[in-house]
Amino acid sequence: MATLSTRQIQKLLQKLSPQQIQMIKLLELPAIQLEQRIKQEIEENPVLEENIDTADEKADGGAKINIDDYKRNEEIPSYRLYANNYSKDDKRGTIPLSGGLSYTEHLEEQLSFKGLSERDNLIGKYIIGSLDNDGYLRRDIQSIADDIAFATGNEIDTTEIESVLSVIQSFDPHGTGARDLREALLLQLIHHRQTEPIRDATTILTDYFDSFVKKHYDKIISRMGISEERFRAAVDVIVGLQPKPANLYNEGGQSEPTIQIIPDFILDNSTGELELSLNRNNIPEIKINNSYVKMLEEIAHGSNRKKDEPGNSEAGQFLKQKLDSARWFMSAIKQRNATLLLTMHTILEYQKEYFETGDEVNLKPMILKDIAERTGLDVSTISRVVNSKYIQTPFGIYSLKYFFSEAMQTSSGEEVSSREIKTILSECVANENKRKPMTDEALMAVLNDKGYKIARRTVAKYREMLGIPVARMRKEY
Repeated sequence: MATLSTRQIQKLLQKLSPQQIQMIKLLELPAIQLEQRIKQEIEENPVLEENIDTADEKADGGAKINIDDYKRNEEIPSYRLYANNYSKDDKRGTIPLSGGLSYTEHLEEQLSFKGLSERDNLIGKYIIGSLDNDGYLRRDIQSIADDIAFATGNEIDTTEIESVLSVIQSFDPHGTGARDLREALLLQLIHHRQTEPIRDATTILTDYFDSFVKKHYDKIISRMGISEERFRAAVDVIVGLQPKPANLYNEGGQSEPTIQIIPDFILDNSTGELELSLNRNNIPEIKINNSYVKMLEEIAHGSNRKKDEPGNSEAGQFLKQKLDSARWFMSAIKQRNATLLLTMHTILEYQKEYFETGDEVNLKPMILKDIAERTGLDVSTISRVVNSKYIQTPFGIYSLKYFFSEAMQTSSGEEVSSREIKTILSECVANENKRKPMTDEALMAVLNDKGYKIARRTVAKYREMLGIPVARMRKEY
């Protein structure tokens, strides 16, 4: 039988302090999220305030603050107070309002106008509820029948569902309820005036869809017995159709707004020298309200309350906690800014030739480890700095990740950036004869002739990373 025993074991464990954790989280935040985080801290910590020297504040002379006002307000958890987080430089943007019917409601409204029986109307609602965000019905008919039977107890035949589906497929936007891409395109063509290009496009999608997707155009032209010009007219019709039917409804003004990128760094070269700075626009400057510091001193010296009076200890503890938290937060912000500038200055020095010219060819191979070694920081810290950060340069706004790339060797043994090879690859594809696009082997031969030792599989890898399809898919007429 095993016996129980106790013994001491000495271990060395590394733990992060709350301040270090806070610093790491702040380091990851881009400029726009940092602004929100600072304003959140101002709301949660009454000791912190924006450093705005306004005439109203001077005239006020600093109203006397009583800690009891905060302690008595029990409805606000953890003393969270409202703060006006807008400065005179902030733009008052309008709040977007959502109006009109959603895509699903739009379809259900059309269904209600069809005068279907209660049974068919029920089936129609289940079909509409089964459509995905693109407007496709990707579920099989039997599954919908099983759902209706399980939820309502009604046994529905698949032919009934097919019949109601054909009604829904006549709804606006055209293409709704299609089971696949070909059906969606054909449903849209039905509602076009039947001209020769429309009829040819319908024939291509109906009889030669697989060949069309694989861009076997010569085979289609031969089998249809039409001219190249007539085939091109039919292709123009197909290209003008909407592959995602639901987008036809969303294009009516309900599309999502464009996301604006706010750079974290600003690089200026107007004086002939590279000048780097943090983008501090809209980032609130914060300070500690001295009224609370004086209040804590008064409590500590016993001038505000007698030592034996209830609440004296509680008020002092509250103030000390908030003051310490405010100082930690301000210190973390300063450390974050210093780390960001150190890292970006190092990247600037490493890629100086590129930042002076803006030419991608001058980008040197650079990985996170290179910058970590030069700054003395950990690779994980560099990764946090680079993640989701942008820099505004005289030749555009770029993600910091853009400047990192792997190294490749030329035939002379010189190391070059893989981005340089990708640039040459993109140029080759852009300038190729679209009737006879270059294969991966041909692209490899071009790069080898330029002195870049690269295998065909590497060419294929970079081509896919650039989003360039294979030669057969790039062929045009």
